[in-house]
Amino acid sequence: MSELRFTLADVAGVRFGVSPANETVMSMWALADPARYPVHLQWIDRARTTLRRPEVAERVAPLVHLTLPRRWLPDFLTPAARPGVEMDGQLDQIAATPPGVVVRDLLATTPSGPLRPFGRALLADPTGLLPRLVEAMRVWYDEAIAPDWPRMRAVLDADVAYRAAQLAEGGTGKLFERLHPGLRWLGDRVVSDDPFERDFDLRGRGLALNPSVFSRQRVLWNLLEDSLPAAAYPVRAVGTLWERAPEPEGDPLVRVVGAGRAALLHLLDTSVTTTDLARITGMSAGNVSQHLSALHAAGLVVRSRSGRHVLYRNTEVGAALLRAARGS
Repeated sequence: MSELRFTLADVAGVRFGVSPANETVMSMWALADPARYPVHLQWIDRARTTLRRPEVAERVAPLVHLTLPRRWLPDFLTPAARPGVEMDGQLDQIAATPPGVVVRDLLATTPSGPLRPFGRALLADPTGLLPRLVEAMRVWYDEAIAPDWPRMRAVLDADVAYRAAQLAEGGTGKLFERLHPGLRWLGDRVVSDDPFERDFDLRGRGLALNPSVFSRQRVLWNLLEDSLPAAAYPVRAVGTLWERAPEPEGDPLVRVVGAGRAALLHLLDTSVTTTDLARITGMSAGNVSQHLSALHAAGLVVRSRSGRHVLYRNTEVGAALLRAARGS
């Protein structure tokens, strides 16, 4: 069990961000242990084909050595993501990790298992070999994550918008209690039901919350004294990540509302923005907006505002229409 202690400044400093570095690193767990990640089997099949290419396998090997299933990750590989950060910025941050921090974080993983050959070599020469690890992350992101990043990003952004609305409506306590069933808010601290046994004071630095499509069962903490504290938590609606809209000829809903509007209704079981829907479906933002306006006028979707974002979700009528179509 772990405890994170909050000051008032920490409560005010809770923020959200999407981390492409987290997804790049944690995706290796799914690749190595697909039985534990059935929702990602479609991606795993493609990624395994990619990794079998000799030129990719050789360049990605350093990352494979540090991301074994059920082993702890070196914290410097998953830095806290601030709003708007992109992969290049995170790779630059990882490349600038001081050698002493690399060594400390590698040693901290050894209770979960011994280091593999590259890990041992990096431990002995962090300055010389860290660039190889950064390059391995860049290659794996480009080859395996980037082709699907718009789809992943849409799911992650939708979760951030949803959680931000929870924070605004219910405060920090309600946010953490709803973030994951293993978390409890006790007024000035978060208690996490995990095996890590951490007792950590945020000391006014706040906490970055990063949703992850490849985080499975629990919240993963990145709690260091010399960097922004962070937590990667399982994203909502991950089951929709690899869904595709039904083919028009196979979907009776298409005959009622049209192909574009049917595709949107199938994706609105959870709250999503216009931008996210455009990324997932490949439609233009203008086309999505027109369809949503028609669905809203018909009482099939409802909209709400969270900060600068407008979120759309099926109404009960829209959900009933979907259930009827899916059951036909």
